[in-house]
Amino acid sequence: MAVAHLTIDLAALTANWQALNSMSQTETAAVVKADAYGLGIDKVAPALAQAGARRFFVAAAEEGAELRQVLGSGPEINVFSGHMKGDTALIRDANLVPMLNSIDQMLRQVEALPGHAFGLQLDTGMNRLGMEDAEWRALRDIALAQKPTLVMSHLACADEPAHYMNAQQLQTFVDMTDGIDADRSLAATGGTLLGPDYHFDLTRPGVGIYGGMPFIDAKPVVRLDVPVIQSREVQTGETVGYSNTWTAERPTRVATIAAGYADGILRAMGDQACLWAGDTRCKVLGRISMDMIGVDITSVEGEPASLELLGPHQGVDMLADWAGTIGYEILTSLGHRYDRSYLTA
Repeated sequence: MAVAHLTIDLAALTANWQALNSMSQTETAAVVKADAYGLGIDKVAPALAQAGARRFFVAAAEEGAELRQVLGSGPEINVFSGHMKGDTALIRDANLVPMLNSIDQMLRQVEALPGHAFGLQLDTGMNRLGMEDAEWRALRDIALAQKPTLVMSHLACADEPAHYMNAQQLQTFVDMTDGIDADRSLAATGGTLLGPDYHFDLTRPGVGIYGGMPFIDAKPVVRLDVPVIQSREVQTGETVGYSNTWTAERPTRVATIAAGYADGILRAMGDQACLWAGDTRCKVLGRISMDMIGVDITSVEGEPASLELLGPHQGVDMLADWAGTIGYEILTSLGHRYDRSYLTA
């Protein structure tokens, strides 16, 4: 079978959520946007609900409606993008909680869905989503009179604990929300790790649940094994792959494996990347192409049936370093061609 196999360890994933949950004395939600960071919301969300998560966050109302079908009527589903034009029926029918980001969204919510639950998102310096200070001051009393379920903001630099922006945003959030009755939330994964000052009433970890940085103690959640299609002997002076970017300096045994950038193995990883045959490191040779990659298996005994790209030897953040990106992109780029299996114990 020329399809790579992606194994998703739901037991490790829920253990990561429980570990992050144990770091605070407040409630812990779960962020499952982008199809649970590419790992499958239909499998991931029920596992997290069984582990104890009762509040979930998605990016858009469409994701929320899909998640409601998966989870049923119990858990709370919050929508980061708020109440966009055209979202009213989805928010109502799927019983979603939009995180309102502006006066316009507030007016849309009150006019279209009076009495329906909502939250508020404030901008404390990231300049991405949420009401800025002047807008919030103008709307605060009116908005709070409508009894929001949550008032939240988002940290820009929480993955850098010493960054001045963390304390600055914390103080801004306190100043903007001091004395309100609604639950407050500032911390995602990085903020959870910053400590209790950042926890408020609700933390909402995302990438740490899935085994990514900055949660360095996270259990690995994904393993990717790529089948070998063919192996060959390449002689000194011969080249491998498009544009002759790699030339053999000695006789080399090269395996062609069945995955490429169409499967989320980013071309930018280039020749920094490696795979593993057991405990033997095998370097990528030449360019990563759409469906195939050349790999040096000279030091491997026998003919390996597959090579490990993600697993015990290297996680998503190592692959991200090779590509000059972040683990989030690696996770959400994992291809739909993979044969997937889920481990529960």
